[in-house]
Amino acid sequence: MHGTNGMLMTLSLSMWKRREWLGAAGALGAAGLGLPAWSQFRVEISGIGATQLPIALLRFKGEEGAAPQSVSGIARADLERSGHFRFIDTPLAIDETGSPGYPDLRTRGVDALVAGSLTKLADGRFDVRYKLWDVVKGTDQGGQSMVVPVADVRLAAHRVADAIYEKLTGDKGVFSTRIAYVTRGGGRYTLRITDADGEGGQVALTSAEPIISPAWSPNGRELAYVSFETRKAVVWIQDVVSGARRQVANYRGSNSAPAWSPNGSELAVTLSRDGGSQIFLIARDGSNARRITQSSAIDTEPVFTPDGRTLYFVSDRGGSPQIYRQSLGGGNADRVTFSGNYNISPAISPDGRTLAFVQRQGGSTFRVMTMDLASGNVQAVSDTADDESPSFSPNGKFIIYATRAQGRELLMTTTLDGKIKTRLLTSGMDIREPVWGPFGR
Repeated sequence: MHGTNGMLMTLSLSMWKRREWLGAAGALGAAGLGLPAWSQFRVEISGIGATQLPIALLRFKGEEGAAPQSVSGIARADLERSGHFRFIDTPLAIDETGSPGYPDLRTRGVDALVAGSLTKLADGRFDVRYKLWDVVKGTDQGGQSMVVPVADVRLAAHRVADAIYEKLTGDKGVFSTRIAYVTRGGGRYTLRITDADGEGGQVALTSAEPIISPAWSPNGRELAYVSFETRKAVVWIQDVVSGARRQVANYRGSNSAPAWSPNGSELAVTLSRDGGSQIFLIARDGSNARRITQSSAIDTEPVFTPDGRTLYFVSDRGGSPQIYRQSLGGGNADRVTFSGNYNISPAISPDGRTLAFVQRQGGSTFRVMTMDLASGNVQAVSDTADDESPSFSPNGKFIIYATRAQGRELLMTTTLDGKIKTRLLTSGMDIREPVWGPFGR
């Protein structure tokens, strides 16, 4: 199904057929955000980096009883999942107003300490507070207070983790960002939006027909995706808050593989309206379609570079699927991947320096790879064999992808060097095409 002659409309769709996703029948289900949340992920760390900062994160005062979520527990899980921290338990019991007791903490090997509190206010909201101490230097590193409605306590916990991560690593945290992905179960396809840890989910769309290729708008307010609800591939855009949706590409033939331009004003899409699958640019309202690639091959899976001047895409113009680069200013496309005879699903890091993609190795192994675009050096970052759909975190430090391990469908995250991996387990649902949302929420 993956050979050049077997690519039906897009390489993305053919991957779904490899895993036998197509063939569902029935009418479109309910669209909107009011369906039950799906929150069945658990975190397992499967690889640890060479250097971890020893930290103590105390249980927040007030979490017992009325607290809807364990803020300290969520923040700890976030930081554990990054792989940068080693947690040390301590009998110390203080909140953000307390004294850390540096000598005892140093004896226990603690380099950083976090403590805080959760207080329910009279109006039903919660006051979330924390403070960070540098135990080695014996200094107060500051903290924060957030007053949030009960529905945002989990988000506040992620923001606590973001602040701690940034203070201790120098990189912006991504724990309060979101991911989108598609599941299949009970004969239905569901587009889901969750926190970056896979929890706190909401349903954006459910259908008896396939949903593929979700793509976040740069401002995080909309998702573009392909739905087969009309029995053909059509590109839609949906507001993630209101659920309002509209068709933006419904030309003759197949309309697929949407990718947003960095400024959100255009989308690159794959259209077969002229008889072959080629890449076009369209305005965000679907107007002004302009053809970008000019070949007799299948050109698909476009992604923009961060400056918006170049598209990376997949084409079989050389006889097998490879990744190419096309300037939007004109000229010929340049081939980028030369290692292996089957490379698909390109993703570009936010700094534009790294390409992630899926490479077929042997007859049936599909593995996430990264390429340093300056040197051309390629390395495998996964240790699984059925990977698909890599997507970068907005800080460029992690990649999320779908895979299968020990007969189970799951999402994985990995650092760019593959040294730190996190497994987000499902409870039996088929899961596909994760995409990491932008900063801002």
